[in-house]
Formats: sequence, C-alpha cells, structure tokens
Amino acid sequence: MTQLDALKQFTTVVADTGDFRQLAQFKPQDATTNPSLILKAVQKADYAPLMQDTVGRFKGRALDEIMDRLLVRFGCEILSIIPGRVSTEVDARLSFDTPATVTRGERLIALYQAEGIHIDRVLVKVAATWEGIQAARELEQRGIHTNLTLLFSFCQAVACGQARVQLISPFVGRIYDWYKKSAGSGWVEAANAGANDPGVKSVREIYNHYKHFGIATEVMGASFRNVGQITALAGCDLLTISPELLAPLAASDATLERALDAQAAAALALPAVSFDEAGFRYALNEDAMATEKLAEGIRAFALDALKLEQLLLAV
Repeated sequence: MTQLDALKQFTTVVADTGDFRQLAQFKPQDATTNPSLILKAVQKADYAPLMQDTVGRFKGRALDEIMDRLLVRFGCEILSIIPGRVSTEVDARLSFDTPATVTRGERLIALYQAEGIHIDRVLVKVAATWEGIQAARELEQRGIHTNLTLLFSFCQAVACGQARVQLISPFVGRIYDWYKKSAGSGWVEAANAGANDPGVKSVREIYNHYKHFGIATEVMGASFRNVGQITALAGCDLLTISPELLAPLAASDATLERALDAQAAAALALPAVSFDEAGFRYALNEDAMATEKLAEGIRAFALDALKLEQLLLAV
C-alpha cells in the first residue's frame, strides 16, 4: 500500500490543480481551483483551445462573465474525471463586498446548472474575511455550498463554523512560510517539522474545536510545502494536495498512521468560543501572521485574476 492509498483510508484526498489532465492518475475524490491555478493552466498549450473556445462563444459579454464561464468550463472538465466536488472561486476583488460575493456565487452555480451539473457537486470558494463569511452564510441558506479559503487563524475558523459553511481551507504552507521568515536565522527546521509545524498545529487546533463541539463544517488542510505536513494531518476531513506532492505520496510505501481523530478531540477539555463582528476583527488584528497572509493572499489572487482577464482580452 502506498502512502497515498493509506492516506485515503483516513482522509478524503483532493487534488489542488487547474490541470485536469493530471487528475486521473491520482484518483482524488474532489478537486480545488483558484485564479492562480487557472492562470497557470491556460498558459499551457494543451489548454489554449479551451480558453479560445470560451472567449469565442461569449465575445461581447462582460469580462467578468467570460471569466466566470472559463472557470466553470474548467470545473466541468474536472467533474468529468472525479467522482466528487469541485471548488470554484469568487473573484478575490469582491472579498470585502458581501452582496457582490453572493451575486457572483449564485451566478457560478447557475452556470454550472446550465451545464447539467448538480448543485451539490460545486463548492463556491470565498475568502474568509468577515464580509466573505457573511456572504457564505447567505449562500448556504440558499442551498449553495461554500469553501472558505485564505484561512489562517482560529477566529476565522470559529466564525465560519458559526456561519455553518460547508468547508474551510486552512492554509498550512503559508502559515509555515510566515513563521519561518519571521524567525530568520533562528529557524530550526527539525524543531518545526511534522506535528510541530506551525501550520499543522493551526489545523489541529481547528479540527479539535470542530469535532469537540460537533460543528459540521468540514476541515480541509491546504497549501502544503512538503509531504511531512500532509502525513502529520492524516485523519483530517480532507486534504487538498498539489500533483507535485501527490506524486511522492503515490511512490512511497512508508507507514502512515492517523494523526487526527474525532473521538480523541471529543474527549478534550476545550473552552467554548464565539465571535461577533467586533470580536472577530479584533482577534484577527491581534494575529499578525493571519492579518498579513490574508491581505497578501487577496492581493495575489486579485492580481492573477487581472492577468487572466488580460489573457482573455488578448484572445
């Protein structure tokens, strides 16, 4: 049994890619995309015709609509390969606009439904700002399931649980990146690996809180830098993994054991926690890492969305 096979016994494996031609070899249950992954994919020769066809069919429409249609086109291709769900992201430039995020999420679902895709096979990805979380609450109430992304802090996870969102994506690798950079020459890799990795510890805290208090929101660790981060979270509800890290997992037969366990979490002595808007904003402000990485992530996704728009205009 490979490590990937073993991981699938404990955790739903999700492919983190816009390159749907890579999916079949790893047999993931679900797949996630984001503007950066789609931008990377459309610049490959294999996918240029797909972008050209989409632009050709809808030329003259608003640019944001053509963008959404391209995202949905990729999502439909992915769903033809995997048995589960695909996550498709709302434009990051709407991260602080609740009504606009709701409207865009509804449009993404309508476009999928027009292609014959059932609503339960799509997760609308939304940045875990306060405004994004409230938009996700509204979408969930309308039967549209959401994936809250760019999640770096415990307060974001608690607020998402309160909003009863379907799934959250805490970013393991980007948390690791921040602490490593912050420590500088004082960083000791061996002391911050595996279960001691700051990104792993963040996900474990969130997972234990959710399972202890019976919060139904799924936890999907994301943004991994190495295989050790993945194996240290075996047992998490889902893990979304790039093809570059799925490959070594599929090639290794090293032993893999469950690291997170819902029954163990239920037995922990944990305090109840909740946040209103003021409390959420203050808690996020107190977390320098989360504040910086959330802002950085929104800027990066917004920039890649702009680059993707420029490619669409050039077709």
